[in-house]
Amino acid sequence: MHRGWRSRGYLPHFDASGLTQHVVFGLADAFPFESEAPADSKLRDAWRDAALDMGYGACLLRDTAATVVEDALLHFDGLRYGLCAWCVMPNHVHVLAITGHGWALDRIVHSWKSYTANKINELRGRSGRLWRREYYDHFIRDEDEFQTARVYVENNPVAAGLVASADEWRWSSAWRNRVAG
Repeated sequence: MHRGWRSRGYLPHFDASGLTQHVVFGLADAFPFESEAPADSKLRDAWRDAALDMGYGACLLRDTAATVVEDALLHFDGLRYGLCAWCVMPNHVHVLAITGHGWALDRIVHSWKSYTANKINELRGRSGRLWRREYYDHFIRDEDEFQTARVYVENNPVAAGLVASADEWRWSSAWRNRVAG
């Protein structure tokens, strides 16, 4: 079921079949100083982007845990959604995807977060909340915005100073595209 505009907290979400969305979801400890975030929404968004790229928190999404998330994203690609680009960073995940008919974005994101939280907690021998409750989503309105979002998603590891070239980051569509030729 697609519900149009809605909100579970402070972030508005838009949901419709066939909509291209840029989704960002992060670990529960990715923003340790949320109370210090600027009140202005544009400044707050920039502050969050910078905070994520600085690698706050335990950064559990490394190695095996990053592979768990990537595998979860790829599992229903072409069935519930179409992946256009993705990047699993140490403390957050970027996805650019087209929602499939009959699959609401919140259910897709819940599926990713629920499966990966259980699996990563098991692998790490931990329990408790892994992901932040809210996620960011932005629906893509045209081809220029799509290309901007795709480049942003795939270049996130470069912007964070983790690699020199986007296709060097193992847990991303840029790396996968390079390996596939």
